[in-house]
Amino acid sequence: MSDYELKDKVAVVTGGAGGIGTHISLEFARGGATVVVASRKQERLDEVVTRIEGEGGRALAVATDITVPEQVDELVVRTVSAFGRLDVMVNNAGGGSRMRQPEETPYEEWLRLIDFNLTGTFLCCIAAGKQMIAQESGNIVNISSTAGTKGNPFMLHYSAAKAGMISLTNNLAFMWAKHNINVNCIAPGLIATDAMKGHGAIPADTRDDGSPVPHLELPPGPEDVAKMTRFLASDAARAITGEIIPVRAWFRSDRFWQ
Repeated sequence: MSDYELKDKVAVVTGGAGGIGTHISLEFARGGATVVVASRKQERLDEVVTRIEGEGGRALAVATDITVPEQVDELVVRTVSAFGRLDVMVNNAGGGSRMRQPEETPYEEWLRLIDFNLTGTFLCCIAAGKQMIAQESGNIVNISSTAGTKGNPFMLHYSAAKAGMISLTNNLAFMWAKHNINVNCIAPGLIATDAMKGHGAIPADTRDDGSPVPHLELPPGPEDVAKMTRFLASDAARAITGEIIPVRAWFRSDRFWQ
């Protein structure tokens, strides 16, 4: 079996029914993993599970609000009860807000985005980590953002939360290395999800003369994030921990302020 395969691994994907999360869930299932798909809306989770099972995969939908500690604990309990272990936790759930000036950021919005993007990731890491420490093995992949590395001045709270995820990753990688737990972070840039296409944020893939734009000059797709996540979850990445890996091609706005 290839080291890139996920056969016999049990993985939880939070935000697993979203634009990037759906692709991660499907990619993991195609790699041979049993996938526990977690998100807040049961109907959307059921759709992803149906797709996975339609391709011959194995999956379970667990409606979970990652900002509620009891629900996160229950997510891990149900996973272990159903499949006997937890090998991979992908912390993909999160979200932003509309762009605004820093001085116009409402306090309530600050709390909501910090809670959803950072606190929720912390709760999932700790709940999964306890199980992985008992197993003496595990793998955690946190999905941050280039906003956490270079910043996004018009979404101050989102940037701060994503930067916090990177710090959390580094600390846990150090503290849990003795338990054989890999902890890494992916920092996607602008990703060509259906939602971003709908907002008009994704440039055309052809020039005015009809010639194609080189793919490295375009935002990556959600499948590119999914493939990187699968790699980090696989045995091929067994010696990688505490790293922050961007997925951004050569898209200028994900590297520089201007």
